[in-house]
Amino acid sequence: MTNTKIQGGIALWRQIADAIRLDIVGGKLVAGDRLPTESALSERFGANRHTVRRALAALAAENIVAAEQGRGTFVRNTRRISYPIGKRTRMRENLRHQAETISSIVLDHEVVTGPPAVTEALHLPPGTRLVRMETRTLADGVPLTRSTTYVCYDRFPDFAERNAQHQSITGVLASCGIADYSRGSTRISARQADVSEAHDLHLAPGAVVLVSEAVDVDTSGEPISYLLSRFPAERIELVV
Repeated sequence: MTNTKIQGGIALWRQIADAIRLDIVGGKLVAGDRLPTESALSERFGANRHTVRRALAALAAENIVAAEQGRGTFVRNTRRISYPIGKRTRMRENLRHQAETISSIVLDHEVVTGPPAVTEALHLPPGTRLVRMETRTLADGVPLTRSTTYVCYDRFPDFAERNAQHQSITGVLASCGIADYSRGSTRISARQADVSEAHDLHLAPGAVVLVSEAVDVDTSGEPISYLLSRFPAERIELVV
């Protein structure tokens, strides 16, 4: 009988695929490594081999692993971009030597009432109006990040329009008289992509994204922007 046990509303085969995917993202398994046998995986997850095979098939469909007849299943040698996170994090500078072309697409922008966590991070009163801009960045035509940027509307009322002209946050801030800025804080986590993120980043259901919550500050240390970025873990590694 097929083991289709559900935990937390997620089928067991998908939980197994997610656990193996996290092992790869976390560096426990690297390109070229052979995965444990089906028997070992069955014992680890308390599942039968059919369920394990379904999980491995899902990972193979995502090009994360590849099965070799008579040898086993191996982690694929897929290219991952290194993205340094530091005081002077700049998207285009970080990618300049790792991709031939870099492009950014604005998906949406609007003026919103700032979420409490965002206004607090920006040192603004609750309920302050913010410009929210949604963007997607591609490296060599492949989606690399889905980002949400918040800035104070009173300070940057035409932020989205300036971005359309300059095609970079650095250019927008320079046009507003902010010649230099740096990263005030960054918090990194990992989770499964939601439906919209999976769609925008061209990911399979259950894929893992690395999440960066960052605040940039001007030379006086005053917060100027809040940036929430989601990176496909299978394509990029964040280096702190």
